[in-house]
Parts: sequence; structure tokens; C-alpha cells
Amino acid sequence: MNFRTLLVASAAFVSAAPFAATAQTAPADEASSSGDIVVTARKRQETLLDVPVAVTAISGDTLARNNINSVREAAALSPGLNISSDGSGRAFVSIRGVGVTLVQTVQPGVGLFIDGIYRPNTAYLNNPLLDVERIEVLRGPQGTLYGKNTLGGAINVITRQPGNDFEARGQSSYAGPDDSWLVSGSISAPIVQDKLAIRIGGAHRQQDGFIRNITAGGNSNSLNTDSVSGTLRFTPGNDVVVAINGYYDWIKGHNVPYAWVSGPTDYSRDNNFNTTGITTYKYRGVNGRIEAPIEAIDTKVTLLAAYDTRTTNSPDSDGDFGPANVVRSTGTDKLTTKTVELRFDTQESDTISTLLGLFYSRETYDAANSNLIVPFGLRLPSTDHRVGDTYAAFGTIFWKPSTAWEVALGLRYDHESRSALGDQHIKSNEVEPRLSITRHWSSDLMTYASVARGYRGGGFNAPTAPSRTYRGDSAWTYEVGSKYASRAFSLSGDVFFSDYRHYIGLNSVAPSSTGSLVTVDLNAGHVHSYGAELEARIRPTDQWTIGAGLTYMHARLIDSSEYTATTGRLLSSDRLTFQPDWMYNISSDYVVPLGDNKLTFNASLNGKGSRLAATLNQTTPTILKGYSVVNGSITFATAGGMELSVFGNNLFNKHYFDAYIEKTTLQLAGLPASDLGIIGDLRRYGVRASFKF
Repeated sequence: MNFRTLLVASAAFVSAAPFAATAQTAPADEASSSGDIVVTARKRQETLLDVPVAVTAISGDTLARNNINSVREAAALSPGLNISSDGSGRAFVSIRGVGVTLVQTVQPGVGLFIDGIYRPNTAYLNNPLLDVERIEVLRGPQGTLYGKNTLGGAINVITRQPGNDFEARGQSSYAGPDDSWLVSGSISAPIVQDKLAIRIGGAHRQQDGFIRNITAGGNSNSLNTDSVSGTLRFTPGNDVVVAINGYYDWIKGHNVPYAWVSGPTDYSRDNNFNTTGITTYKYRGVNGRIEAPIEAIDTKVTLLAAYDTRTTNSPDSDGDFGPANVVRSTGTDKLTTKTVELRFDTQESDTISTLLGLFYSRETYDAANSNLIVPFGLRLPSTDHRVGDTYAAFGTIFWKPSTAWEVALGLRYDHESRSALGDQHIKSNEVEPRLSITRHWSSDLMTYASVARGYRGGGFNAPTAPSRTYRGDSAWTYEVGSKYASRAFSLSGDVFFSDYRHYIGLNSVAPSSTGSLVTVDLNAGHVHSYGAELEARIRPTDQWTIGAGLTYMHARLIDSSEYTATTGRLLSSDRLTFQPDWMYNISSDYVVPLGDNKLTFNASLNGKGSRLAATLNQTTPTILKGYSVVNGSITFATAGGMELSVFGNNLFNKHYFDAYIEKTTLQLAGLPASDLGIIGDLRRYGVRASFKF
């Protein structure tokens, strides 16, 4: 049995991250109402009040001001979104308990898009954000416009584009006690006025982290990253836009730095690996976009094409998570993705418009791994090769019989064909509909109701597994919501119910064909997830802004017979691993004018309820305690675009777990029994400086 595969895969039960300590709402100088915020949730530029989707938009200035450096950290600002990680190259994401991603060979259930380009690799959620204009989080199935693997929702990262004006931005920060620092900057300038412009950005980030290796020495969750990105934008005239972007991210860090702990309240900072387990990642790609109007038929045509690749190198890792030199692991992998999308956005009449398109993607994954059983000198190599092709056609018709009403009906057809070593094949043909009805009661108030289906493709297990393949999962989501926005007060809320079938949210061990055990990804059963989400912002005075978000989510397995049929085992709880029933954040900004300058005081509180730990125990669940963290900052800003801040995150040094594996996993692997845990970030305090002009 591959011990490291079992343990690492079991660690991937993680599906929800604790609220990042940097989470704060936008200060008073942001958009005065949510209705003023422009988003592209429906592949069109619309205000939040026009979109019948539960969506949160987070500006790039808000991210930078609050030292949020990754999408994972930004998750605290969006109700219903849970992202966690147990290493620099692993991230697990779900929305409303739907779409959990276990390991990198399991397809994502929440779609990730960068400037409209689909990324199948959720590890990007850990990567540094560079020159981001905003992040849009769309909750609920988004298959109609965004395709398969968006049954939980979609995360849309929009970067800043070059234009006619010269612009320069820079930011640097330092925080202790773990020497966490960041330097980033970008320049945008015209090359030929009104015709050609360029934007270039770069960043360096590093930190020592809070976990120490007491066996091999040094740090166990340090991070060192370098990023560069460039965009060339050509506007020859007649509203034609051609944009080409290239990027490169280099990341050096640790994976799965679990410490041996005695229980869910033993917040140990020390792990016992007999190797440092350094792993490197390279993310690079190029993409292009062409937009052109066809005035004769009142249509805008958009063509997108992209090539992205990620390579991983893990030269020496501890396969048994302990001080004894029992299992050593090495591994490399490469994931390459090619995508093409063609869209036609047409205004058919004063009341009817359509959005039609075609999509194709090819994903190729190759891996080579080796486990050395040190006491016996036995080396166990393995290779993996997978190819996935997806073809899709989609369309949405928007009918506005009056300025007060809109009905949108969309449909997407996806054909997926996947193959793996051993002449294994999976094919699926899925239809993903969406219907929404919107009522605008005034310029400040709207309500909507929607129903949508989302789908995620299946995958493959090891040749010795009792089930060589597992099928895709799907969710029907029913939602009713309302949004109100004015300068002094904004409120958005929704209630939802998701009927989630063939849930791919657990992995386990099962009897293998060789008579031992094997790790399997599997369909676990039938889930019902329902709840409510609220976001509010109030301005008692022109200087004072209060923002808050609240999520209540009851996500439970109502039938786990699929899990038992594959593994022969039972589950100790009907809760979904690491999914809390509630999450919240509240933040207050108070601005003191100082002539043309200003001083902003911020305080925030973020919390999460109790969660089920990752466990294979069949009778007794392990529950992690809920927690809240307090953050604060003081920022001096000049009228010329300079800012200087002092800040503190997790000011009361609250201890909590990012990830946790109960000891049954090690027992089944024949290893010394101990629970494993990764603590969340402890108290940091530091300074930040930035400029823009």
C-alpha cells in the first residue's frame, strides 16, 4: 500500500478554510452602493443590482489595503465560500458545502477563471495575486455560462488592463514574528496613443510560517514566491480589442506539514518529519482575447484561447509523517490545459438579447512518483497519465418585457471524454439548465428567484481499487434573493436549497485486488445543503462605515450507501468534513480627515463554527471547535496616492486548526497511531506602504 498516498489523500478531506486573519470590508472611499459595482458574472458588464445571482465583488484596492495576498485569504470576504490548504501546492474549495475538491486528480467542483480563462488547477488559490482589479465570487451552479465543474459556483479573477493613461502601483509590507514580507508593483503605459498599450507587473512574497520541524530542523510551512505578468492590448479601431497576456509564477514551499497531536485542542506548532519536504511549483501560460462588433446584426463576438501549464517537483518527502525513517517519497507531475471559447452576444430587439457560444478544452496530466520503504530497501515506483477532452455548446436568452422585469433562460450541453493508464475511459453527456426571474421594484431594490443544475466530471482510481472509476456528481440549487443599495445602506440576502447527488467529497480506503487496502476517491452519497446568506454595509456618517457578512449552512449527508458499498465501512457523522454551520465577519472603518489627507482606523472580527475533522473512524466523530479572530489596522493616506499602515492580524493569538486528520487513518496504514493537525496562522503585526499614480 502507498502510505503517503493514503495519508495525503485523507488530508484532502479538507474543504473549508478558516477565515483569513486579514479579512476586512471595503473602507468608506469605495463605491457608495453595491449597485455601483460593475461585475461580469453573466459574461456581460452589469451592476450587482442587475444580476440575479448571489455574487460578492472584492476590489483589488481592498485586497491590497488589507494585506490579502491570495484568493484563499480573500475567501473570508464572501459568504458561503470555504477554501483551505494543507500545503503550498494544495487547495480545497467549496461553496455552500457543494463542490469539494479532494486531490489534484479530482476535478474541481468550483470553477476558477482568470480573465475569463478556465483554470482546472485549484492550487492557484494559494498563489500570490498580482495586479488584480477585482475578484467575483458567484454562488450556486454556474454551468450555463461557465461550464461543467461549477456545480458549487465560480470564482472570477479579473486583472487590471492597460490603457491610454500612464499608471504605476507599488506595495510592500513586513510582518512578524515569522518574517512575512511582500514587494509588488506594476506599470501601465500607452505605446501608441489610442492604439497599443502595455501593462507589466511583478511580485515577491515570502514567510517563515509558524510550524517548526523538531526532527530535521527549520520551518515546515515557509513560503517563497516570485511572479511576473504582462499584458499587451491593441485597439485598432471600430471597437475591436485584441489582448495578449503571459504569466509566470514560481513557488517554493512545503506540503502537508502535519504535526502529531493528542486531540483537537492540542495546538502543537512542531512536526516530526525526518525531511524538510521542500516542493517547487512552476505555473506559466499565455492567453489571448479578441473582441469585435458585427454592427449589421448588433452582435459582439469574443474569441478566447489559452495555454496553461503547472509542473511540480518534490524531491524528498516524508511518507509516514513521523520521526522514524520508514517511508520516503519523491514525485514530479505536469498538468497542461488548452482552452478555446467563442461567444456571440446579440441584441435581438429592445426586449430580447442572447448570448451563445462554443467551448473546447484539453487537459493532460502526467506524474511519476516513487515510495522507498526504508527498512526493507524496497522502492515502489508509479506513473500516471490522464487526458480529458470537453466539448460544449451553450446559450442564454434574456427577455425584458419591461424595465421592471427580466426572465433569463439558459442551457448548456457538455460532452466529456477522459482516459487513463490501463485503457480506462469515461464519457458523459450532461445538460445544465438555468432559469432566473428578476423584479426591479425601484432603482435601489430588486428581488430574484432562480433554479439551476451544475455538474462535475468523474475520475479514476488505482488499478487495484475495487472501483476503478467514480462517476460525476451534480447539484440542483433553488434560490430566492433580494438586493437593496443606497449611499448610506446596502443589504443583500438569499436563501438556498441544494440537492447534491453522488457527492465526491470524501476519500477513503477500500479492499484492494491484492488483498490489502488501497486509497480510493469515490461517490459518497446524497447531500442536502440549505441555508441563508446576508451581506450588509451601513454608513452612519460620511466618515464611518460598518460592513458585515453572515452565512448559515446546514449541509448533511442524508444517504451514504454509496460510500459503504465501495469501502465496506461506515461514516461516524452525517456532517461534511470541515464544513461549519455558520461563518461571519464584521468590520468597522472610521476615517479622520487631515486636510487633504486622511487617517483610517479599522477593526474586524471573523468567525467560524465547529467543524468535523477528517476521519475514517466508523463510530466516533472528531469535532474541531469554532473560533473567532480579531484584526486591526491604522492607515495614513495622502491625496497623492501614498499609504502607510500599521496592522495586526489575529491580535489575541487565537489557536485553531486549518486541517486535521484523526488517527484511524494512520492505524489503517499500519503506522504509529496519532492524530495529525495543521494550525492556522498565529498573531502577526507589521507595516505596509503603497503608492499609485
